[in-house]
Amino acid sequence: MKFPDAVKEKFQKIFNEEPLVIRSPGRVNLIGEHTDYNLGYVLPGAIEKAIYFAVSSREDKNCKLYSLDMNDSYEFTTENLTKSPKGWPNYLMGVVDQLNKMGCKFNGFNCVFGGDIPIGAGLSSSAAIEAGLAFTLNHIFNLGIDKLSLVKLSQKAENQFVGVNCGIMDQYINVFGKQGHLLRIDCRSLEYEYFPFNFDNVSIVLFNTNVSHSLASSEYNQRRKECNDGVEIIKKDHPQIESLRDVSIELLEKYKSKMEPVVYKRCKYAVEENIRLLKACEALNKSDLKTFGALMYQTHEGLNRDYEVSCKELDYLVDLTKENSKIYGSRMMGGGFGGCTINLIENSAVEKVSKNILAEYEKKFQKKADVYITSISSGTGIIS
Repeated sequence: MKFPDAVKEKFQKIFNEEPLVIRSPGRVNLIGEHTDYNLGYVLPGAIEKAIYFAVSSREDKNCKLYSLDMNDSYEFTTENLTKSPKGWPNYLMGVVDQLNKMGCKFNGFNCVFGGDIPIGAGLSSSAAIEAGLAFTLNHIFNLGIDKLSLVKLSQKAENQFVGVNCGIMDQYINVFGKQGHLLRIDCRSLEYEYFPFNFDNVSIVLFNTNVSHSLASSEYNQRRKECNDGVEIIKKDHPQIESLRDVSIELLEKYKSKMEPVVYKRCKYAVEENIRLLKACEALNKSDLKTFGALMYQTHEGLNRDYEVSCKELDYLVDLTKENSKIYGSRMMGGGFGGCTINLIENSAVEKVSKNILAEYEKKFQKKADVYITSISSGTGIIS
């Protein structure tokens, strides 16, 4: 049974009424990694893998949740929010918490949700839950909240209630995603622009290393600090510089001797990645997937060599793709030290390539990788 039907059927069984059904997608980021907190650009797309919600409003303040994936339920009231030790309800309660803080007037609701975004693969299932529920409650209670405010409240739900200091990209693409397009987000101004990604003969294929290094969060904070250290050194002479977004390669080179070698390397990656992303957008406007893919490989090289957030498993998966004319590009995606590579592969070759890569990976690491095949789709919206 398809997920929209499954959530609807479960909802009818539990609550004995007709729900509103909403689809809320996951996302991939094609290029622009670790640029968000340096106030640069990112280039994500919403994908067809999604979380589905079946929801109805209530006359009282009670909220009844059922997670299809967890086969678990949870109840709370809109007026009395305390974090749940179960974990998963906090992503939904965080949205209710933000609506309360905004002074919105609304009642409780019944909700069944579930979907096919793999958890922990870096496809942003958490943002799909938060922004999906924000969109849904905005709709059923006629709250009149604009799209960008939905994005910001969904991000705050994760920052403040769940306690994860995520950037704004995941919630942004969830709400603003568009079929057949990638979205270039300017992380400084929050302005955006669509770029065509209509390659019907190409799939987006993710290979999950199934490696999760505990380094990721401490190293992430360390990278942010190193980038900021570089900015502070340049800022002494150029007070207008606010972030690495404002720094050109030429300016960075002038300050190389004043920086610790590791700080210089981090800054070099971030500055070059912004340049790559702008070139990638030009390539999309020309439908030039070959150039786009070559830029993805350069990004991986930079993440591995200069930013040092890759790992041997990710590097191996990228190396396995390099001599194949049916594969346009490959790189690690996300924070690093594990997780997935993202690959652009011709549809006719997906099955053979995947089989070969999974076999080689298992042979080398005595460990299985997973494969997810997806494509670019629209953002959150009503199904029925």
